Amino acid sequence: MTVADITVTGITVDPAERGWLRIDPSVLCKIAERTADRTPGTLPAPRTVAGVGLGHTGATAKVIVTGQRVDLHVQLALRYPGPVRSTVDELRAGITDELRRITGYEVRSIAVTVTALLPEPTPRVH
Repeated sequence: MTVADITVTGITVDPAERGWLRIDPSVLCKIAERTADRTPGTLPAPRTVAGVGLGHTGATAKVIVTGQRVDLHVQLALRYPGPVRSTVDELRAGITDELRRITGYEVRSIAVTVTALLPEPTPRVH
């Protein structure tokens, strides 16, 4: 018996026969958004409604799940000036690795929309 085996009422159950696990798409979105926000070169974008500032927002993601495969659309702001293509490449690799590591899902595609190019925020002096 291995550590991965479980004994239920004296019967050893193989890990593959324990049941199934469904990960809600919202969890996959959160993993992608957090990974995107931690990618160097990404920035939170100002959020406004009718011209009124409402703080900042990080990356947003939408996901389509087919079995164990995932297609993502990520929207985010990037630092300008900065290397857009290499930042997006690093973002895709990071999201793919993190989703595979945490969930075991395979990422088929990641469409990225850069919603803004923003200068590095400057600290305010009081």
